[in-house]
Amino acid sequence: MDHVKILVVEDEVIVARTIANQLNQLGYMVTGKASSGEVAIAKALETKPQLVLMDIILKGKMDGITAAATIREQLDIPVIFLTAYGDDKTLQRAKLTQPFGYVVKPFTAKDLRIAVEIGLLKHQLEQDLRENRDRLATLLNSMSDAVIATDEQAKVTFMNPAAELITGWKQADVTGKDISKIFNLVDEITDAALENPVLKVLREKKVVYLGEFTSLIAKNGHKIPIGDSASPIMRRANQIDGVVIVFWDLSERRQTEVLERALNQERELNNLKSLFISTVSHDFRNPLTVIQTAVELIEIQGDSLTAAKKSTYIRRIKGAVESMKQLMEDVLFMGKSDVGKIECHPHLVNLEQVCREFIEEFSLITNGENQIIFTCHSKCTDALIDEKLLQYIFINLVSNAVKYSLEHGNIQVDLTCDYLEKVAILQIKDQGIGIPEADQKRLFESFYRASNVKSIQGTGLGLVIVKRCVEAHQGQISVTSQVGVGTTFTVILPLSWESAEC
Repeated sequence: MDHVKILVVEDEVIVARTIANQLNQLGYMVTGKASSGEVAIAKALETKPQLVLMDIILKGKMDGITAAATIREQLDIPVIFLTAYGDDKTLQRAKLTQPFGYVVKPFTAKDLRIAVEIGLLKHQLEQDLRENRDRLATLLNSMSDAVIATDEQAKVTFMNPAAELITGWKQADVTGKDISKIFNLVDEITDAALENPVLKVLREKKVVYLGEFTSLIAKNGHKIPIGDSASPIMRRANQIDGVVIVFWDLSERRQTEVLERALNQERELNNLKSLFISTVSHDFRNPLTVIQTAVELIEIQGDSLTAAKKSTYIRRIKGAVESMKQLMEDVLFMGKSDVGKIECHPHLVNLEQVCREFIEEFSLITNGENQIIFTCHSKCTDALIDEKLLQYIFINLVSNAVKYSLEHGNIQVDLTCDYLEKVAILQIKDQGIGIPEADQKRLFESFYRASNVKSIQGTGLGLVIVKRCVEAHQGQISVTSQVGVGTTFTVILPLSWESAEC
């Protein structure tokens, strides 16, 4: 191993020679001796020592402290002070030069060796730390992800170029400032202010991830969607020295998501149009075929047509016309719904009375093939409801219950008005074929029919209409079903939005 090169700066010639001899005996190499600050600087520039032993009091205008500061600044060479003066004032001046040792005369060779070895070690550690810091800074500055670091007081200590670009702030302008001054987050959808992740990390002492729809308010006031995480910087267990935030701009991804969503919606719309045309044409063609066939039979049989057959044909024609009429009403209703023209005009009605009237009318149309059992669980059922939309809801759900029930099966209709919760709850329960679990999530899609339902049954619009009528009341609808057991639809309509009183 090469000998460590040391420059000795001492204005006393004998003392300088003694120190040099001690250093040589200890295995170090003395590159030169100087008695003034100016000469010390010149020899340091010339010989490039690895360490300088510097007396504080020197000959000439420049003392050892000033010389040490110049050598430290220009050459980054560690300096150890050798002095007979240990007063506080001198010590404070010496500390400003960041010395690597301070030895008070007189000292032994052992004292000198310890000071030199510790000084060299401290300088090496400082170099390693500086290199690691520079390497880390280079790495962080070259990252495409934005990085901001703070201390334990949430003051900014570092910001890389990517963070400067996204936030609009420069590191020089924000270092030492509170993070909340430059890093403010809001909810993309509601614009509500969100808690600063740095403050949350400092409080909870763990990594924090932001929600999916989070935007940063940049310096210019623009909202930038970002994804990020904030992590604690730990020196020791449970002791946080700061926080580092890593985040990235999601603007391009958001634009891509919007475009993809628009394309998917257009694709779904085109599919829906095709399905609409095929379904409506099919559902119109079926009753037209029934009408055409009945008319042809009447014409062919002529005078030989019996009264019974005539009645049968007329009943078929009327049923087909009714089906076409219902389909047309459903299509028109859906058209109004799609352009946002469903209006809810609530007025005070007695729900029990209205439901009984609906059941009576429905039973006349269906000739009472299925028994509808109505139960009201509340004494007061006055409510502000749009009666026409309620009729759509009621008739469609009861009609489905009858249609998919066994012959002469019972349909249970329950009504409850809960004025504490301010909701009206309507349940229609059948004992029919039930709905497969895989189909239940898609029941409210246009033209969708359960897999166990014959295609000729219904238009595929009834439940969509029901759902939109419920939503027009700001209500909810749900379904529970089991194949071979039956189905229950539950409609909850809020009464609080313009509540009636009992």
